[in-house]
Amino acid sequence: MILLYIDPGTGSMLFALFMGIFGTLIYFCRVIYYKVKFYIKGGRGEKPGLEKIPYVIYSDDKRYWNTFEPICDYFEKKGLQLEYWTASEDDPGLDKEYNTVKCRFIGEGNKGFVRLNQMKAGICLSTTPGLDVYQWKRSKDVNWYVHIFHGASQAVGYRMFGIDFYDAVLTTGPLAVKYIRLLEEMREIRQKELQICGCTYMDEMLKRKEAAKKPESREKTVLLAPTWGKSGIFSRFGGRIIDALLETKYHIIIRPHPQSLISEREMIDGLMKDHPDSERIEWNFDNDNFDVLCRTDILISDFSGVVYDYTLVFDKPVIYADTSFDPAPYDIAWTGEDPYVLSALKGLGVQLKEEDLAGIGDLIEEVLQNNNYSAGRDAARSQVWSVRGDSARRISEYMIGKYREITGAA
Repeated sequence: MILLYIDPGTGSMLFALFMGIFGTLIYFCRVIYYKVKFYIKGGRGEKPGLEKIPYVIYSDDKRYWNTFEPICDYFEKKGLQLEYWTASEDDPGLDKEYNTVKCRFIGEGNKGFVRLNQMKAGICLSTTPGLDVYQWKRSKDVNWYVHIFHGASQAVGYRMFGIDFYDAVLTTGPLAVKYIRLLEEMREIRQKELQICGCTYMDEMLKRKEAAKKPESREKTVLLAPTWGKSGIFSRFGGRIIDALLETKYHIIIRPHPQSLISEREMIDGLMKDHPDSERIEWNFDNDNFDVLCRTDILISDFSGVVYDYTLVFDKPVIYADTSFDPAPYDIAWTGEDPYVLSALKGLGVQLKEEDLAGIGDLIEEVLQNNNYSAGRDAARSQVWSVRGDSARRISEYMIGKYREITGAA
């Protein structure tokens, strides 16, 4: 029997071709339907359902609700019509009661892409990369696509061409502006509209931290939270790093990157089987990471974005693993540079090398006693987290202003 195999790239192309044909047929049938209906009514009546939604937010996963909720709240406060589209059936946004903001589940996978590719909107805001690269295609009935980041970013950490086809990018700080312009020049593509608007997710986390009660006295706790992929801690050290931590006096919380549960499920399952929950160790998969960031004392990670959350919001120290970063699949490969986080880490904590595993307990104690990381945090904040506390207003007002510019609305 001959087995047929279609590689992912070819599959994506075939899907895009199918979607193009399907979308054209749907549009053609819709036009015919309304023309027939128009003539049956003697040329009277409107075409219901063809009006554009002024503003749409698209989220590909429920974990980004903490990025979009402040923006939805701002539109609700202003009494402006906005729709929040999510690909997660259990997105927390679906349970929130609004008047002018509508939260909708549009379906997962291909079903969701069909809805996205037929979207009719003035402004579409999203944190999802890959617009017009894979299945998500620009709709001819959307005037303006806007990208924001769901964490502090330098903008070149996405897979190739992640934000090339957006009309605008609202960055978290000046570093992202520098690299977006660099990629545009290198690729000879049109310049996007850029504005520094900060990070809603980190702003809200800072508010929660300031309002939270101080944790009661407890045992010192280590948070192990690596990124996913072959450059991450688990790919480099495997279960050996967990074994080494179990030899220390500290409580351990392990929080894998959400993408690991999709792309590295077999590896994570194996680690959990070998190191199950106990009095000394707990695995955490909460949608919201605020609790574990609050109740831990030190983070062990790599170049994961959680490093910024932990150090820039909570002012806590980090130990970063000596892992080899492969830039090949990412936009940063074009620049010939390492991710900014790798250089920033030197001012945020201490590096963990292979030979340090045996004495990791002493290394943790050394870092916990060191208070000389404030300058490094301030330097990183200036580059990747600007206009702190004002991001939701800035992002929302940009959307409102751009919509009025495009449509001429008052």
